[in-house]
Amino acid sequence: MKTFYMTDIGRMREMNQDYVYTSEEPVGALPNLFLVADGMGGHNAGDYASKFTVETIVSLIPEYKTEDPKEILSRAILDTNRRLYENARRDPALHGTGTTLVALVVYKGKAVVANVGDSRLYVVNNGIRQVTKDHSLVQEMVRRGEMNEREAIHHPDKNIITRAIGAEPEVAIDFFDLRLNRGDQILMCSDGLSNMLDDEEIRQTMERERDPAEKAYKLVEMANENGGRDNITVVVLEEVNEVMDEVG
Repeated sequence: MKTFYMTDIGRMREMNQDYVYTSEEPVGALPNLFLVADGMGGHNAGDYASKFTVETIVSLIPEYKTEDPKEILSRAILDTNRRLYENARRDPALHGTGTTLVALVVYKGKAVVANVGDSRLYVVNNGIRQVTKDHSLVQEMVRRGEMNEREAIHHPDKNIITRAIGAEPEVAIDFFDLRLNRGDQILMCSDGLSNMLDDEEIRQTMERERDPAEKAYKLVEMANENGGRDNITVVVLEEVNEVMDEVG
């Protein structure tokens, strides 16, 4: 497996509230771990939420006495959500804090994906497929048939998310199981990328550039050229179908 990640402040923000973690080596019973979080909240609250969430998940994973990657991710995310929520209740400076999260574990030619919020995971291979489902006000309206995808792209409320880590004492997590095929590439990103580039631009860049580093740099560059209105984080993975590690 070949991987590369990059995070960039963009052109409009004063700080980077995205936070990323990647490990091709085992984390607890997991053979690898990839996380992207996009914080929300005023002042330093969003920065705190994304960093706290990622670092807490990574620290908790070795404590769980199970080898099921979905159970490990679920327990770590739920425990982290409760801790962040309680921290925000105690500290007025953290009022309104929260973060999106997309998580990935690759093993035995498969992948487990966990998602809260609107950070995304795509699979690219002679086409592009968004695996995760955005937990956002606009996407909820699309799912109810109140607007179409084209209208959603430019809707003024597209950044309002309906689910976040730390916003409530409990959080619902979406899980996705992937069977990886030869030639699959995986892209994880915050909405600073997906709001600046459409799926076809992402696909063409992922298929045109030579290696994960070049793909990541080019995607970030294009997002900035298109306005860079938010922080931009990308994680690119190639040759993921070759990962045959046993969990545990």
